[in-house]
Amino acid sequence: MDPVDDAAAPAAPTLWPLRAGVITLAATPIGNVGDASARLVSALKQADVIAAEDTRRTVDLLRRLGVRAPGRLTAFHEHNEDAKAPALLEAARAGQRVLLVTDAGMPSVSDPGYRLVALAAAQGVEVTVIPGPSAVLTALAISGLASDRFCFEGFLPRKEGERARRLAQLATEERTLVFFESPHRVAATLAALAQVFGGERAAALCRELTKTYEEVVRAPLGELAERFADGARGEVALVVAGAPAQVADAAALVGKVSALVEAGARLKPAVAEVAAAHGVSKRELYEAALAARS
Repeated sequence: MDPVDDAAAPAAPTLWPLRAGVITLAATPIGNVGDASARLVSALKQADVIAAEDTRRTVDLLRRLGVRAPGRLTAFHEHNEDAKAPALLEAARAGQRVLLVTDAGMPSVSDPGYRLVALAAAQGVEVTVIPGPSAVLTALAISGLASDRFCFEGFLPRKEGERARRLAQLATEERTLVFFESPHRVAATLAALAQVFGGERAAALCRELTKTYEEVVRAPLGELAERFADGARGEVALVVAGAPAQVADAAALVGKVSALVEAGARLKPAVAEVAAAHGVSKRELYEAALAARS
Protein backbone atom coordinates (compact mmCIF):
# COMPACT_ATOMS: atom_id res chain seq x y z
CA MET A 1 0.00 0.00 0.00
CA ASP A 2 1.37 3.42 -0.93
CA PRO A 3 2.01 5.83 1.94
CA VAL A 4 -0.58 8.55 2.47
CA ASP A 5 0.50 12.01 1.35
CA ASP A 6 -0.46 14.20 4.31
CA ALA A 7 -0.15 17.37 2.27
CA ALA A 8 -2.73 16.09 -0.18
CA ALA A 9 -5.17 14.88 2.46
CA PRO A 10 -8.34 16.98 2.83
CA ALA A 11 -8.51 19.26 5.84
CA ALA A 12 -10.61 18.03 8.74
CA PRO A 13 -14.03 19.69 8.78
CA THR A 14 -14.58 22.39 11.38
CA LEU A 15 -16.78 21.08 14.17
CA TRP A 16 -18.49 24.41 14.83
CA PRO A 17 -18.29 26.52 11.67
CA LEU A 18 -19.09 30.21 11.92
CA ARG A 19 -21.71 31.14 9.38
CA ALA A 20 -20.97 33.88 6.90
CA GLY A 21 -23.06 37.02 7.24
CA VAL A 22 -23.85 36.39 10.91
CA ILE A 23 -22.77 38.32 14.02
CA THR A 24 -21.77 35.91 16.78
CA LEU A 25 -21.61 36.94 20.44
CA ALA A 26 -19.18 34.72 22.35
CA ALA A 27 -18.77 34.44 26.11
CA THR A 28 -15.17 34.54 27.35
CA PRO A 29 -13.73 33.27 30.67
CA ILE A 30 -14.49 35.46 33.70
CA GLY A 31 -11.17 34.52 35.31
CA ASN A 32 -9.98 30.99 34.68
CA VAL A 33 -8.85 30.55 31.07
CA GLY A 34 -9.65 26.85 31.41
CA ASP A 35 -13.33 27.79 31.17
CA ALA A 36 -12.95 28.82 27.52
CA SER A 37 -15.23 26.59 25.48
CA ALA A 38 -14.13 24.59 22.48
CA ARG A 39 -16.66 26.58 20.43
CA LEU A 40 -15.06 29.87 21.50
CA VAL A 41 -11.61 28.64 20.46
CA SER A 42 -13.00 27.44 17.13
CA ALA A 43 -14.76 30.77 16.54
CA LEU A 44 -11.62 32.79 17.25
CA LYS A 45 -9.79 30.71 14.63
CA GLN A 46 -12.46 31.33 11.98
CA ALA A 47 -13.70 34.89 12.43
CA ASP A 48 -13.03 37.41 9.66
CA VAL A 49 -13.56 40.26 12.13
CA ILE A 50 -13.12 40.07 15.91
CA ALA A 51 -14.67 43.04 17.71
CA ALA A 52 -13.13 43.21 21.19
CA GLU A 53 -13.87 45.40 24.22
CA ASP A 54 -10.13 45.69 24.89
CA THR A 55 -7.90 44.44 22.11
CA ARG A 56 -4.97 43.99 24.51
CA ARG A 57 -7.01 41.69 26.74
CA THR A 58 -8.18 39.73 23.71
CA VAL A 59 -4.65 39.38 22.35
CA ASP A 60 -3.62 38.02 25.76
CA LEU A 61 -6.54 35.57 25.72
CA LEU A 62 -5.54 34.39 22.24
CA ARG A 63 -1.98 33.87 23.47
CA ARG A 64 -3.09 31.85 26.49
CA LEU A 65 -5.37 29.73 24.31
CA GLY A 66 -2.63 29.17 21.77
CA VAL A 67 -4.77 30.65 19.00
CA ARG A 68 -3.48 32.58 16.02
CA ALA A 69 -6.56 34.41 14.82
CA PRO A 70 -6.65 35.04 11.07
CA GLY A 71 -9.24 37.81 11.25
CA ARG A 72 -9.01 41.55 11.74
CA LEU A 73 -9.07 42.65 15.38
CA THR A 74 -10.92 45.90 16.08
CA ALA A 75 -11.76 47.76 19.29
CA PHE A 76 -15.46 47.84 20.22
CA HIS A 77 -16.23 49.36 23.62
CA GLU A 78 -18.76 51.57 25.38
CA HIS A 79 -17.20 54.77 24.06
CA ASN A 80 -17.26 53.83 20.36
CA GLU A 81 -20.12 51.32 20.15
CA ASP A 82 -22.48 53.71 18.37
CA ALA A 83 -19.80 54.69 15.86
CA LYS A 84 -18.46 51.18 15.22
CA ALA A 85 -21.74 49.22 15.08
CA PRO A 86 -22.66 50.25 11.48
CA ALA A 87 -19.31 48.97 10.17
CA LEU A 88 -19.79 45.60 11.86
CA LEU A 89 -23.28 45.32 10.43
CA GLU A 90 -21.93 46.16 6.98
CA ALA A 91 -19.22 43.52 7.36
CA ALA A 92 -21.86 40.90 8.16
CA ARG A 93 -24.03 42.01 5.23
CA ALA A 94 -20.94 41.61 3.02
CA GLY A 95 -20.73 37.96 4.04
CA GLN A 96 -18.02 38.18 6.66
CA ARG A 97 -18.02 36.20 9.90
CA VAL A 98 -18.17 38.77 12.70
CA LEU A 99 -17.30 37.73 16.26
CA LEU A 100 -17.95 39.96 19.29
CA VAL A 101 -16.11 39.31 22.57
CA THR A 102 -15.64 41.33 25.74
CA ASP A 103 -13.02 41.23 28.49
CA ALA A 104 -14.99 38.65 30.48
CA GLY A 105 -18.38 37.00 30.25
CA MET A 106 -21.19 37.55 27.78
CA PRO A 107 -21.27 40.59 25.47
CA SER A 108 -24.22 42.96 26.02
CA VAL A 109 -24.64 41.95 29.70
CA SER A 110 -23.08 44.93 31.53
CA ASP A 111 -20.70 45.02 28.57
CA PRO A 112 -20.75 46.43 25.02
CA GLY A 113 -23.03 44.69 22.55
CA TYR A 114 -26.59 45.70 23.35
CA ARG A 115 -26.73 48.51 20.78
CA LEU A 116 -25.18 46.30 18.11
CA VAL A 117 -27.73 43.53 18.69
CA ALA A 118 -30.61 46.02 18.70
CA LEU A 119 -29.45 47.53 15.39
CA ALA A 120 -28.90 44.08 13.88
CA ALA A 121 -32.44 43.04 14.84
CA ALA A 122 -33.87 46.25 13.38
CA GLN A 123 -31.95 45.83 10.12
CA GLY A 124 -32.48 42.10 9.66
CA VAL A 125 -28.88 41.01 10.29
CA GLU A 126 -28.76 37.62 11.99
CA VAL A 127 -27.20 37.31 15.44
CA THR A 128 -26.29 34.13 17.29
CA VAL A 129 -24.59 33.30 20.59
CA ILE A 130 -21.84 31.00 21.83
CA PRO A 131 -22.78 30.64 25.52
CA GLY A 132 -20.27 30.28 28.30
CA PRO A 133 -19.09 31.71 31.62
CA SER A 134 -21.33 34.18 33.46
CA ALA A 135 -20.35 36.09 36.57
CA VAL A 136 -24.04 36.67 37.34
CA LEU A 137 -25.00 33.00 37.40
CA THR A 138 -21.75 31.92 39.03
CA ALA A 139 -22.26 34.33 41.92
CA LEU A 140 -25.93 33.41 42.25
CA ALA A 141 -25.19 29.69 42.32
CA ILE A 142 -22.44 29.95 44.92
CA SER A 143 -24.18 32.51 47.15
CA GLY A 144 -26.41 30.04 48.96
CA LEU A 145 -29.37 32.40 48.48
CA ALA A 146 -32.62 31.62 46.69
CA SER A 147 -32.01 31.19 42.97
CA ASP A 148 -35.49 30.27 41.72
CA ARG A 149 -36.34 33.95 41.14
CA PHE A 150 -33.72 36.67 40.80
CA CYS A 151 -33.00 39.94 39.03
CA PHE A 152 -29.70 41.40 37.84
CA GLU A 153 -29.13 45.10 38.58
CA GLY A 154 -25.59 45.47 37.24
CA PHE A 155 -23.66 48.45 38.60
CA LEU A 156 -25.49 50.87 40.87
CA PRO A 157 -25.31 54.61 40.08
CA ARG A 158 -22.06 56.30 41.11
CA LYS A 159 -23.69 59.37 42.66
CA GLU A 160 -24.87 58.93 46.23
CA GLY A 161 -28.32 60.45 45.71
CA GLU A 162 -29.07 58.42 42.57
CA ARG A 163 -27.83 55.25 44.26
CA ALA A 164 -30.07 55.88 47.28
CA ARG A 165 -33.10 56.38 45.04
CA ARG A 166 -32.38 53.17 43.12
CA LEU A 167 -32.01 51.17 46.33
CA ALA A 168 -35.22 52.66 47.73
CA GLN A 169 -37.02 51.32 44.66
CA LEU A 170 -35.51 47.88 45.26
CA ALA A 171 -36.04 47.72 49.03
CA THR A 172 -39.27 45.71 48.73
CA GLU A 173 -38.14 43.55 45.79
CA GLU A 174 -38.80 39.94 46.82
CA ARG A 175 -36.47 38.33 44.27
CA THR A 176 -32.79 37.74 44.99
CA LEU A 177 -30.72 40.68 43.70
CA VAL A 178 -27.34 40.48 41.95
CA PHE A 179 -25.09 43.53 41.63
CA PHE A 180 -21.64 44.15 40.13
CA GLU A 181 -19.28 46.52 41.91
CA SER A 182 -15.76 47.83 41.48
CA PRO A 183 -13.20 47.26 44.27
CA HIS A 184 -12.91 50.93 45.26
CA ARG A 185 -16.70 51.46 45.47
CA VAL A 186 -17.76 48.26 47.22
CA ALA A 187 -17.45 49.72 50.75
CA ALA A 188 -19.83 52.60 49.99
CA THR A 189 -22.25 50.28 48.22
CA LEU A 190 -22.37 47.81 51.12
CA ALA A 191 -22.94 50.65 53.58
CA ALA A 192 -25.80 51.98 51.44
CA LEU A 193 -27.35 48.53 51.06
CA ALA A 194 -27.23 47.95 54.82
CA GLN A 195 -28.79 51.34 55.49
CA VAL A 196 -31.66 50.98 53.00
CA PHE A 197 -32.32 47.22 53.14
CA GLY A 198 -31.43 46.73 56.79
CA GLY A 199 -28.24 45.33 58.26
CA GLU A 200 -29.79 41.92 58.90
CA ARG A 201 -30.61 41.20 55.23
CA ALA A 202 -28.70 38.09 54.11
CA ALA A 203 -26.11 38.59 51.40
CA ALA A 204 -22.94 37.22 49.84
CA LEU A 205 -19.88 39.06 48.56
CA CYS A 206 -18.20 37.08 45.78
CA ARG A 207 -14.82 38.24 44.51
CA GLU A 208 -12.28 36.92 42.02
CA LEU A 209 -14.72 34.20 40.91
CA THR A 210 -13.03 31.20 39.22
CA LYS A 211 -9.57 32.66 39.96
CA THR A 212 -6.86 31.38 42.30
CA TYR A 213 -7.91 33.65 45.17
CA GLU A 214 -11.67 33.23 44.78
CA GLU A 215 -13.49 34.26 47.95
CA VAL A 216 -17.16 34.08 48.93
CA VAL A 217 -18.25 35.70 52.18
CA ARG A 218 -21.84 34.98 53.25
CA ALA A 219 -23.13 37.26 56.01
CA PRO A 220 -25.80 39.88 56.79
CA LEU A 221 -25.29 43.19 55.00
CA GLY A 222 -24.27 44.97 58.20
CA GLU A 223 -21.44 42.49 58.82
CA LEU A 224 -20.27 42.68 55.22
CA ALA A 225 -20.24 46.49 55.40
CA GLU A 226 -18.00 46.32 58.48
CA ARG A 227 -15.69 43.63 57.10
CA PHE A 228 -15.14 45.40 53.79
CA ALA A 229 -15.12 48.98 55.08
CA ASP A 230 -11.74 49.43 53.40
CA GLY A 231 -12.88 47.90 50.11
CA ALA A 232 -12.14 44.56 48.49
CA ARG A 233 -9.59 43.48 45.94
CA GLY A 234 -10.57 42.17 42.53
CA GLU A 235 -13.82 41.97 40.63
CA VAL A 236 -16.84 41.83 42.95
CA ALA A 237 -20.37 40.48 42.61
CA LEU A 238 -22.86 41.11 45.42
CA VAL A 239 -25.84 38.80 45.90
CA VAL A 240 -28.55 40.04 48.26
CA ALA A 241 -31.59 38.16 49.52
CA GLY A 242 -34.97 39.46 48.46
CA ALA A 243 -37.24 41.32 50.85
CA PRO A 244 -39.64 39.25 52.96
CA ALA A 245 -43.06 38.87 51.36
CA GLN A 246 -45.35 41.71 52.34
CA VAL A 247 -48.42 40.53 54.25
CA ALA A 248 -51.30 42.82 53.45
CA ASP A 249 -53.73 43.87 56.16
CA ALA A 250 -57.33 43.20 55.14
CA ALA A 251 -58.57 46.31 56.94
CA ALA A 252 -56.10 48.47 54.98
CA LEU A 253 -57.60 47.24 51.70
CA VAL A 254 -61.20 48.19 52.44
CA GLY A 255 -60.71 51.49 50.63
CA LYS A 256 -59.83 49.66 47.41
CA VAL A 257 -62.98 47.56 47.72
CA SER A 258 -65.09 50.67 48.35
CA ALA A 259 -63.62 52.35 45.27
CA LEU A 260 -64.64 49.40 43.08
CA VAL A 261 -68.13 49.37 44.59
CA GLU A 262 -68.51 53.10 44.02
CA ALA A 263 -67.47 52.49 40.41
CA GLY A 264 -70.39 50.07 39.99
CA ALA A 265 -69.02 46.68 41.07
CA ARG A 266 -70.94 44.43 43.43
CA LEU A 267 -69.39 43.89 46.86
CA LYS A 268 -68.46 40.21 46.65
CA PRO A 269 -66.81 40.42 43.20
CA ALA A 270 -64.96 43.56 44.35
CA VAL A 271 -63.73 41.75 47.46
CA ALA A 272 -62.63 38.76 45.39
CA GLU A 273 -60.66 40.97 42.98
CA VAL A 274 -58.83 42.91 45.69
CA ALA A 275 -58.16 39.81 47.80
CA ALA A 276 -56.61 37.99 44.83
CA ALA A 277 -54.46 40.99 43.91
CA HIS A 278 -53.05 41.37 47.43
CA GLY A 279 -52.99 37.79 48.69
CA VAL A 280 -55.42 38.18 51.60
CA SER A 281 -58.34 36.09 52.76
CA LYS A 282 -61.61 36.87 50.93
CA ARG A 283 -63.57 36.13 54.09
CA GLU A 284 -61.50 38.50 56.24
CA LEU A 285 -61.67 41.25 53.63
CA TYR A 286 -65.43 40.78 53.17
CA GLU A 287 -66.00 41.03 56.93
CA ALA A 288 -63.80 44.15 57.12
CA ALA A 289 -65.74 45.73 54.26
CA LEU A 290 -69.07 44.99 55.95
CA ALA A 291 -67.79 46.38 59.25
CA ALA A 292 -66.74 49.59 57.50
CA ARG A 293 -70.28 50.01 56.16
CA SER A 294 -71.93 49.76 59.57
